[in-house]
Amino acid sequence: QVQLVESGGGSVQAGGSLRLSCAASGNIDSVNLMGWYRQIPGEEREFVAMSHSAGITDYQPFAKGRFTISRDDQIKNIVHLQMNSLKPEDTGVYICTVRGIQIGTWWGQGTQVTVSS
Repeated sequence: QVQLVESGGGSVQAGGSLRLSCAASGNIDSVNLMGWYRQIPGEEREFVAMSHSAGITDYQPFAKGRFTISRDDQIKNIVHLQMNSLKPEDTGVYICTVRGIQIGTWWGQGTQVTVSS
């Protein structure tokens, strides 16, 4: 079992910033990927950003230059998503995910991000 606890969502005006965090616990020894997806109303869940334990990161084009994913230097089971220059179209539920060979893929409950114009 893996537990994921997200925090940091909220409401901001366009151009503002939010920092999301996700803490993983449980059977996480084999986790090699931590990342974020988002669910926008009326749309499919979409990939936002991912951090590999080897230090590789990956972003969707809409996130490049505005969002930064990072792992906590001290606590490797925590991943952050710094979101700058937020736009109303970024509004949605942001969902943390972890993957590992032995555990498969796990999802958090999500945290709401609302960006007003």
